[in-house]
Amino acid sequence: MTTRRPVLGLVTIGQAPRDDLTPDVVPLLAGIDLVQHGALDPLGDRPTPDDLAALAPEPDEAPLTSRLRGGGAVVLGHRALLPLLADAVDRSEQDGATATLLLCTGHFAGLRASRPLLEAESLVQQGVRALAGDRPVGVVCPLPDQADDVRARWQHVLPGAVSTSVASPYTDGADVLAHAATQLASAGAHLLVLDCVGYTERMRAVAAEAAGRPVLLARALAVRLAAEFAVAGAGVRRVGV
Repeated sequence: MTTRRPVLGLVTIGQAPRDDLTPDVVPLLAGIDLVQHGALDPLGDRPTPDDLAALAPEPDEAPLTSRLRGGGAVVLGHRALLPLLADAVDRSEQDGATATLLLCTGHFAGLRASRPLLEAESLVQQGVRALAGDRPVGVVCPLPDQADDVRARWQHVLPGAVSTSVASPYTDGADVLAHAATQLASAGAHLLVLDCVGYTERMRAVAAEAAGRPVLLARALAVRLAAEFAVAGAGVRRVGV
């Protein structure tokens, strides 16, 4: 049986390409091709305020945040994003993705795909659970309005205590991230998780130095595991299928 070169699709809830992401993840993808698509790509390079207002979180939703192609940050709601994400996943598969990784540590129920669709949230949480065991974990998230929801979702998965602090990878500086990491270490966290794909390797280093604790990076955990699946999927697909 002839195999094809594996292709990993990265789907962001913002806009692609994620130039802030690729320098960190490309070294993790040796032998794997990469395609990128964003839920907000159809809005073009200059989304209007009305475009973005239509995607805002509803009153009962925890907010999500992502990056626009021009570098700005946007706050989004789960339900408004679902049809746009479904379209982005479809574009990823049309682009040849062997497997597609949803680059968001939020959960989106009901998304369908014809090839493996992996959610960063699940990959990151299960990876952290395996590494942390029952030791306390500190989680940094981007927005204050996310903190309670993030703590509850992580506490549902982890047997040990979970604490949260806030620093946006898109709008805050290194000093804010360092303070957030220090807070978590002071609260007794054994290791820290930067729980958004917007956090970079450089931000990991800032947090680790400030906290004096191991720091796990959501984008690295998710991409490493998704890449393994992309390779496995390519190995069982015939060329042209």
